[in-house]
Amino acid sequence: MAHAKRVTIRPSLRQGEADHVNKQWRTTFLDHLAESSNVTTSAAAAGISPGRAYKVRREDPEFARQWGVALAEGYLHLEMDVVRRLREGDTKTADEGKFDFANAIRLLAAHRDTAARGASQVRDVSAEEVRASIDRKIEDIRRRMARQDAAKGKFG
Repeated sequence: MAHAKRVTIRPSLRQGEADHVNKQWRTTFLDHLAESSNVTTSAAAAGISPGRAYKVRREDPEFARQWGVALAEGYLHLEMDVVRRLREGDTKTADEGKFDFANAIRLLAAHRDTAARGASQVRDVSAEEVRASIDRKIEDIRRRMARQDAAKGKFG
């Protein structure tokens, strides 16, 4: 007598329930997003498609909130990396190219509103207060760059 192959059948799920079956990817995704600020690589690290991440963000307000918090953290990491590079005079990229401070500042400025919304969810402050803080930090970075350029002109 031949043995029948055992097949496991999952009960049918209502709309949105599939994401509740395996939420483990969410932690990996959000952790990676906080480190990288990159949805595509974060999705790959979590073993999902970027589309699934965006879909869950649209459908799950708590996940959307956590996404915003992760992006705010990622923004802070980027900001601190630019400040570190300025302080240490680290102008080289991993492939020995020149780090593009001007584009880094433009990127930080372009995403300040998103970061402000995420940060305001972490702290009990308004998005306007966070934006003002970000603007001050960007201006500080610009001043540091101008001082470094001036110093290079004197000594370079």
